[in-house]
Amino acid sequence: MNTAERTQIETNPFIELFESQKIKSQKLRAGSIKGRKAKLKLIKNWVTNNNDKIIKALYDDFKKPEVEVLLSEIQPVVAAARHAISNLHRWARPKSVPTPLTLFGATSSIHYESKGVCLIIAPWNYPFNLLLLPLIEAIAAGNTAILKPSELTPYTAQLVDDMMLELFDENEVKVVQGEVKTSQQLLSLSFDHIFFTGSPAVGKIVMEAAAKNLTSVTLELGGKSPVIIDETANIKDAAEKLVWGKFMNCGQTCIAPDYVYVHSSIFDRFESELKKQLTKEYYKEGSINKNDFARIVNERHFTRVTSILEDVVEVGGKISFGGTAVAGENLIEPTIVTDVPESSRVMQEEIFGPILPLIKYDSIEGVIDAISNKPKPLALYCFSKSKKNTAKIIKEVSAGGVCINESVLHFTNHDLPFGGVNNSGIGKSHGYHGFIAFSNEKSVLKQRIGITSIKFFYPPYNNVITKLTRFVAKYL
Repeated sequence: MNTAERTQIETNPFIELFESQKIKSQKLRAGSIKGRKAKLKLIKNWVTNNNDKIIKALYDDFKKPEVEVLLSEIQPVVAAARHAISNLHRWARPKSVPTPLTLFGATSSIHYESKGVCLIIAPWNYPFNLLLLPLIEAIAAGNTAILKPSELTPYTAQLVDDMMLELFDENEVKVVQGEVKTSQQLLSLSFDHIFFTGSPAVGKIVMEAAAKNLTSVTLELGGKSPVIIDETANIKDAAEKLVWGKFMNCGQTCIAPDYVYVHSSIFDRFESELKKQLTKEYYKEGSINKNDFARIVNERHFTRVTSILEDVVEVGGKISFGGTAVAGENLIEPTIVTDVPESSRVMQEEIFGPILPLIKYDSIEGVIDAISNKPKPLALYCFSKSKKNTAKIIKEVSAGGVCINESVLHFTNHDLPFGGVNNSGIGKSHGYHGFIAFSNEKSVLKQRIGITSIKFFYPPYNNVITKLTRFVAKYL
């Protein structure tokens, strides 16, 4: 090792790891689908056999209830692994595509090859799920991976670190823990693909770093996901589904309903039903049941969310339900706010906490215009019995994904592409779509030996060739 190489490694301690994974990725590219499936089974079996460890880690990080861990952290990972194992041979099989008449005699196909060394950066809000899901997709596509968990959830980060040390050699899958400097050092390396889940602000930093190496990216970002409840909606059903989708994980979900447009003719009834459902699901004898409600992840985010709530009051908004915050526990109870101006922080910033603004509306066209004038959301929710309204919303409002008469559950269907658009993300994941994100779709054209149609157009050019070329340019 020369002096320059030694200096570079001392500056960036992850170069050797990266280079070892690069060598391994070349071997994996020629590996079998059977071998990939075996690795996916290792992950699935480990998760299935270690539920208690996962539940404890998430509780230690931010007191996430056991049922929520099972539903939102464990089950999606096991289901994704099973889905990939069942479908991988079909996904990875070369696909024949039509060949134009001008290439008569040739055949065309798409082959799926692994991209190589991948970096997966996960957030803190679903620290197990959002690290393991892209890893499953990366392995299914035949890649190596370096995993960067969030430092804000250290117990889960260490759990996944231990898991990967148990299941894989570090030249294939390796967890790297650390804070911002660690992420910066990793992002300076020339990965073949980067999968990042987090905020739009940090997503821009990741994309800028990736651009320096012309690295492809999948950015799963967030933003403000709106809800529309029209005058035909089933009020009780909508309230039940919104309470669960919004306040699970203490509202710290990238696709959580962020603010709700409610038709003025049903506004009071819906608000009343929402309070009723919140009381039913999260309160016992007048007090919040702390065992059923997660906490804000740390003091800094607790302060951020409570400051948004304080701003609601300062700008003339109304706290219609909840609003209590317990600083020592990072606990903010489920909160409904109304009468908030558009300029308020709660309407301008991604809330990422248990605050739900309700806004009256009279015209569906006005709501569509209002949403369309904001950055494109990761998710859009509509509660309605009107086929006309739902069709209009789906057609006219751009969003990463849409649920009709439901919230957040589109994430759980592995046959649906998941991802944002513009401000809310780039690229898609889950199932086949995640496999494609981590694969290079390589075009392959096989030509016959000897006479081919294109040889009639080789120089030297004459009048016959010119006329023939004019015909082809016009009709074929």
